[in-house]
This record gives sequence, structure tokens and C-alpha cells, in this order.
Amino acid sequence: MMDEITSISVSKLSSLLAKKEISAVEAANAYLEKIQSLNSEIGAYISITAETALKQASEVDRLRAAGEKLSPLAGIPAGIKDNICTKGIPTTCASRMLENFKPPYNAFVVDLLEGQHAVILGKLNMDEFAMGSSNETSYFGPVKNPRDTSRVPGGSSGGSAAAVAAGLAAFALGSDTSGSIRQPAAFCGVVGLKPTYGTVSRRGLVALASSLDQIGPLTKDVKDCAMVMESIAVQDKWDATSVCHPNPEFTKGIENGVQGLKIALPKEFFAAVSDEVKNAVLAAAKQYEKLGAKVEEVSIPHLKAAHSACFVISAAEASSNLGKFDGIKFGYRAQNCSSVDDIYKLSRSQGFGKEVKRRILLGTMFLSTGYYEKYYSKSLQIRTLICNDFKNIFERYDLILTPTTPTTAYKLGEKQGDSLDIFMGDICTSSVNMAGLPALSLPCGADSQGLPVGMQLIGKAFDEQLLFRAAYAYEQNANIGQRKD
Repeated sequence: MMDEITSISVSKLSSLLAKKEISAVEAANAYLEKIQSLNSEIGAYISITAETALKQASEVDRLRAAGEKLSPLAGIPAGIKDNICTKGIPTTCASRMLENFKPPYNAFVVDLLEGQHAVILGKLNMDEFAMGSSNETSYFGPVKNPRDTSRVPGGSSGGSAAAVAAGLAAFALGSDTSGSIRQPAAFCGVVGLKPTYGTVSRRGLVALASSLDQIGPLTKDVKDCAMVMESIAVQDKWDATSVCHPNPEFTKGIENGVQGLKIALPKEFFAAVSDEVKNAVLAAAKQYEKLGAKVEEVSIPHLKAAHSACFVISAAEASSNLGKFDGIKFGYRAQNCSSVDDIYKLSRSQGFGKEVKRRILLGTMFLSTGYYEKYYSKSLQIRTLICNDFKNIFERYDLILTPTTPTTAYKLGEKQGDSLDIFMGDICTSSVNMAGLPALSLPCGADSQGLPVGMQLIGKAFDEQLLFRAAYAYEQNANIGQRKD
């Protein structure tokens, strides 16, 4: 019964709960049992909130028995990335710096989920402060890919992707700064969406790079992703970057297909990817043509500079955002300090991991006198050029199709010590964050070792509905979705 419940989609589970064929408590227990069985091997969860989850599930069953009309997400077990604040529950950002931090408030998205009676199973592992592409920088240890536990799940939302892929959560929330939802979704063979900037409130998300970060869902299939997005795409009046989405009914028209759509295939995205990834994505392009779409090769002239510029901007913003973690107000404080300067230096030296310190140092340099114009200012100019490149393409095309990652999941430890190689893992995804556009990753096959290959669909701003429609058409017709094993 446990595997039967944890393998089905959100939409199917929602239907079973609504019909009272299973109870919310049964669903929660099934997921908690599986977490108990597998989490020590996979490392997807940092905190497991079993008692809270069962209370929430029990309340769903009580309300349903009383005849209350409930949200489709009522009773659905979910995991939350550990940089999204949860009241009274540790929010560590996978760092020693916040190991014992319990926020006094919920992030806006958590309030939305709890308001719709979703069941929160716990907090998911990640790269420390969302800095990384392999989920190996976590203070609490690496996450392992459920498809092959000798390999990385991707990052920084590796715990979120692994939890969904392993059946340890019906869906999960992650955050995406330069590909941190889409890259692990591709590595683990699940669906992940980076929404248009401003569609989902960032209030309560511990910021890495404020102008790039977005919260988004990871799910077993495309329809589930659309369902979760409908529940969190709500304007937040207390978040100045939050907007009112013009069309939040993402499941509406999802079965309308792609007949007549024009899809762009940018040649630059295929220059640095493996042959197996390239061939799988090109096969998906052929599938879209069979479904009635028109696919044409295009060029994005400034793409080559976009990835480096995104790194400069994210590091600069991170150095500013992480300045508040100083050992004074909250977070880790070093012991036996003889002065305030010692508190600052030792707390930050001991509280932050190597990758976080590296990016803080680089970001501070990018913003310093003599380097600001050379690096940060130039990166902002490149950002404008990238936005214009995408704008020009979307004047002629409805969607853009690319690989999500240059390779499939690599071995744990394989790229440790090679920061540049790890950095290149986001080369297909970072330009989307620079432009603030929506992008969705979904499985499009497997390589010769059976590892998932992900493809990325990029849409116009606030056109998530078309992304879901196109992704659903491919998923249904190619018969490639979430594996059940």
C-alpha cells in the first residue's frame, strides 16, 4: 500500500482523497514510512515533521467528513526546500550558520499551502545557501540521486528533486537562481518549473540573488506541476517584486496540443552538450513536428556571455544578502572571541562552507572599486542584451526548446575541486533567470546508462500556461514521464 500511494501523481491522489477511497492520514503515513525507509540512503530531508504532518492530515480528514469543500491539494504530502521559511521548524539553508534557526514566521508560499491544507512532511536538503549544482556542498551531507545513488541529484534543489523522484514527497518546492530547479529535475527525471520572475512571492525565501531567485514546483508529471503552480501563483502585497499573474488557471487547456505552434531551436544551446543529450532533445523536436508544431533553428547572439554574467550578478548579490549573517543577531556564533571583530571573522569563517565563502569573496570583489565597472556593470549590460535576444525570438516564435543540462548526472565526488566544471552545469539554464522568463524541464529520454535526459521549454513572460500545454503534449505522446520504479 505504501508504494502504491507514493508512486501515484498529485492529481490521482487528490481524486482518491476527494472520493474518500483513502484518507489523508493514510497518505501521510505512507510517505512517512517511505521517508523512514529511504532517507538515510538518499539524504533528501534535513528535518522530518512527522507529528505536524499527521496533525495536518487528520484535520483534512475531519474537514472532509464534515462536508467542507477543500482545495485539490488538501491532504497532499509535500516537501519544502530548506531555504524557505517555516514557522517554528528549522530553516537551515543546509548551513552550519543557520543550523539551529527556527523562523518566527512562514514564507508566503508555505502559508498558501497550509491554507489549502497541504501536508508538510519536512524540509529538504540543498546546496549550502543554494550555492552549487550538485547538492554536495550541504553541511548535512550530500543528496544521492534515486536513479543511481552513486550519482549527484543536481542542485541546489537536489533534495527537492530526489524526494519527488524517490516517492518521498508527492511534490516539492525548490528555488531557482540560475537553474537550481530545472537542473536537478533533469538529473532525477522529474518535472521542474522556474516561473516568470514575480509570479511566485519570494517573501520568506532566504535570498541568494534577489534579482534572479524564484520559487517553483517539482513534480512527478506536467499536470501536477500546473496544479501546484495554481496554488502558489498568488500576488503578495508585502512583496514588492510580486505581481498579479494575468492567467493563473494553468491546468485549463492543458490538453489542447501544439498544432500550429512555432518552436525555436537555438543552435548555441547545443554547442556544449554531450551527444546523447543533444540527440534526445533533437528527437523531442522531431516529436513536436509530428504533433503539428513548426520547429526552426535560430541564434541567440549573446548567449555565450550570459552564463558568466549571471555568475557575476549572483555572486555580487549574494555577498550583499549574506552580510547579515555576522554572529551577532542570529545564526552561528563562534566561541571564545575577544572582540567584536573576532565575532565577525570567526563566526563567518566557521559558519560558512568553502563554496559560500568563495562566492562571497568573489562577489565582494566584483562590487569593489576598480572592479565594479569591469565586471558587475558589464554583466548588467549583458543582461539587457540577453533580454533583447529573447524578445527578438519571441516576436517570431511561441516557445524555445533547448537541453536542460550539458550532461546527465555525474558521479558523486567526480567534479569536486573543479569549480569551473561544476559552474558549467548551469550553462543551459542561467540565461532564463537573467531575462526573468518562465522555463520548464521535463524528461525526454535516457542516455546509454539509463540516466534521465531533460529538455527545457522556455516561454514568454507570464506564459506558463502555454509551457504546460506544450510539455503535456510531449509527455503524453512520447510516453515519457515519471518512472515508477
